[in-house]
Amino acid sequence: MQIVYEHWKYIVKHIWFILPFAVIPALFLSLSMDFSAIEAFWRGLFSGDFVTDWFEIFCAWSLFGFGSVLDIIYAVCGIVCTLVFMSLILAFVEKHMRIGKRTLSGILSQLSGVFPPVLGMMLVIFFFYEVWALVLSAMLYSIVSVGSAGGIIALSLLVVLFFLAVLLYLISLVYLCLPCMQMTGLGPFQSLLYSYRLMVGVRGKLLLSLLMSFAPAGLIVWGASFLPEAASVLICLVLFTFLFMSYCVRMETFYFETDKLDREDLLLSYREL
Repeated sequence: MQIVYEHWKYIVKHIWFILPFAVIPALFLSLSMDFSAIEAFWRGLFSGDFVTDWFEIFCAWSLFGFGSVLDIIYAVCGIVCTLVFMSLILAFVEKHMRIGKRTLSGILSQLSGVFPPVLGMMLVIFFFYEVWALVLSAMLYSIVSVGSAGGIIALSLLVVLFFLAVLLYLISLVYLCLPCMQMTGLGPFQSLLYSYRLMVGVRGKLLLSLLMSFAPAGLIVWGASFLPEAASVLICLVLFTFLFMSYCVRMETFYFETDKLDREDLLLSYREL
């Protein structure tokens, strides 16, 4: 089970090298979220005063807020920063694990090889997440017409849990594709096939690791949505910072483990570099 939490050990040990790359995208994503829509959906679900506006339900599940032009600007900045800083983190971590040198020098020169796969993969993931939120919102909107309050609450919770399970499973299918393209230089389709074969052997552990990160994160966002907006943004800034680091570092640790690659960062000779 060591592989499940191995990435957290790496983050704690090298946090000051990767933390600066995670704060900026986390900030913009926190600012872009529609906490009022999240609060309205969950408060309405448990109070019986259900939200009947489909778009408001969608805003509660979307990664981005659409309530104002400023929210959209924050969302665009969040996407751009995610693409750039994820590329930098993956370049740094891959270099550190591959040759054992914990330095920031040279990672900018690696961007030409890392950024295109990150750009393609993450835009696809963002797109499919929003489609997932769209379908989930439509399902929840249709449930409001069930009739009894108890039936609406029960069906809504079952649908949410089912969709979240599907989302985690879909993420696991493509999770190792990025480090595979980064390490092997294979194209997207070949990397997807190869990384899938690697993932199958650790599917349960990968799903458990993702669940251990995203389940508490979802509960924290839910709780933060009932607080004043400034507090919600601050809490989600801290949360998204650690989720961002976790998402990126977990990719590399799982890939090195499943592809049976030596972790040079674990060797004592380069520990201080």
